[in-house]
Amino acid sequence: DLLVGVRPQLQAETDPGYLDRPPVRRGLRTIADAGLAFDVVCRVDQLPAVTRAAREVPELRFVLDHLGKPQIRDGADGLAAWSGPIGTLAACPNVTAKLSGLVTEADRDRWRVADLRPFVTEAVGRFGPDRLMFGSDWPVCRLAADYRSVLSALVEALPALTARERSAVFGETAVRTYRLRP
Repeated sequence: DLLVGVRPQLQAETDPGYLDRPPVRRGLRTIADAGLAFDVVCRVDQLPAVTRAAREVPELRFVLDHLGKPQIRDGADGLAAWSGPIGTLAACPNVTAKLSGLVTEADRDRWRVADLRPFVTEAVGRFGPDRLMFGSDWPVCRLAADYRSVLSALVEALPALTARERSAVFGETAVRTYRLRP
């Protein structure tokens, strides 16, 4: 009853098409059959394979951690490289995304909320608040900021949201996605 999902470190796989392998796809179906979510920690170059997997296994709840690790430190170039693949993935209704790990993908020593805002805005526009959830990425976030700073930065980077949309991002999406009992 305490296990709600599986979270492999796909980012460590050298093959960007790792999720396309038949044994991996069988494993994804097994995760879906068990009623678990599949948290995806991947790089931007792996997003197309995540999209293919989400389309092929629509019964599986995919959770994209860290928004797919966009290269925020690269500014407009990082946004351009990420926005196409993230838009394609966001079209899959069985995918939610975590607004997490962003400060460590920015310049860890000099990041500002303004660096995060274009990525957060794009994510809200693509997924909508009902398919986005806050995640701190603690303790890894401590490489760039403490928990309070991460939370404050996300609150400031978010576009204007209604109270209901804010509740979705800061709790309800996670409860629904992971089938938690509050």
